[in-house]
Amino acid sequence: MGESFIQSLFAERLGGKNFGKDTKIYKFEKIKRAKRAAIAAHPGVELIDLGVGEPDEMAFPGVVDALRVEAGKPENRGYADNGIQEFKDAAVRYMDRVYGVKGLDPATEVLHSIGSKPALAMFPSVFINPGDVTLMTVPGYPVIATHTRWYGGEVHTLPLLEENNFLPDLDSIPEDIRKRAKLLYLNYPNNPTGAVATVDFFKKVIEFAKANDIIVVHDAAYGALTYNGRPFSFLSVPGAKEVGVEIHSMSKAFNMTGWRLAFVTGNPLVVAGFANVKDNYDSGQFIAIQKAGIYALEHPDITEEICGKYKRRLDLLVDALNSVGFSARQPKGSFYLYVRAPKGIKGGRRFNTAEDFSEFLITERLISTVPWDDAGSFIRFSATFIANGETEEKRVITEVRKRLSELNLEF
Repeated sequence: MGESFIQSLFAERLGGKNFGKDTKIYKFEKIKRAKRAAIAAHPGVELIDLGVGEPDEMAFPGVVDALRVEAGKPENRGYADNGIQEFKDAAVRYMDRVYGVKGLDPATEVLHSIGSKPALAMFPSVFINPGDVTLMTVPGYPVIATHTRWYGGEVHTLPLLEENNFLPDLDSIPEDIRKRAKLLYLNYPNNPTGAVATVDFFKKVIEFAKANDIIVVHDAAYGALTYNGRPFSFLSVPGAKEVGVEIHSMSKAFNMTGWRLAFVTGNPLVVAGFANVKDNYDSGQFIAIQKAGIYALEHPDITEEICGKYKRRLDLLVDALNSVGFSARQPKGSFYLYVRAPKGIKGGRRFNTAEDFSEFLITERLISTVPWDDAGSFIRFSATFIANGETEEKRVITEVRKRLSELNLEF
């Protein structure tokens, strides 16, 4: 019958008439395919997945029970629109109790989101016109960059380098880019590097934003997962609320990835813009989920217990990786280890990229990781592997150490 007329109607942002014809295979799809092939080639051998970017356990029983109770109430059945006030109130109390951020207005400075990803996707539609620029750290979570381009904007990348403690060099941004920039995306604790921001860095960010009329969008998805003292918020630094907002997710801190619940908080005008766009995208998260979210926000001890587990696993991983030649250090936040990829196997195969090494690990050792080649060649190991209890955790990491030690890696 020939090609359907529909093929010619796709938006240019999706490739226009060439939509679906791109033969490029993206990183995460390559990883999925490699895992399937490795399992098929080695039946009965355990594949150890250290690439997962989400918690390995369910939400805590108290959160699940809250959902069960609230889901049975008829008053929770309807549209939530831009969220219930009780969730906003709980978010403000949480920001005070956990991060020491005081004075947030629950009526004008907080808004729920159906997860942090949709919030990031919507911000370009609030601020970006054709020709405007979003400043984006790399490696990183690409959603805000994708949507910036969809609106005709441009993306200027800021590499996260080891010599800068994985903080972006704002001074490197050219003057013409600064003039056109509207959004600066930051993410600390950082995925994938595990780095955390400092007060001095955030002070510099605030000065930079004020000097260049740029809005800061700080993605704090891993904000509460820290291992050296109290969690730290961008909004706790004087002047931050004048220039931007912070996005907090329930996913990582409370094992609630599939529940899809987050909140945006900070500058009231930015929050109002987000609310306007959001109101045209969705009708709010199920009220019972928001009420279960309130239970979680009122129990930050849940996150403290989760952090204890991840720290224990990360300690095991650091020790195992360093025993075979990696230079791994306990991250200050998140549940990731970000280590420089090896150059090859002594007297044998060479790895030109982190992706080369990652594919080799899956194929030859049935260990799945995530490669990053955006700013040097690095491998991300995650502490969210499947293991029930400390004995099982040690068994898994012992097996990882054994499989890696057989390789004789060269760095």
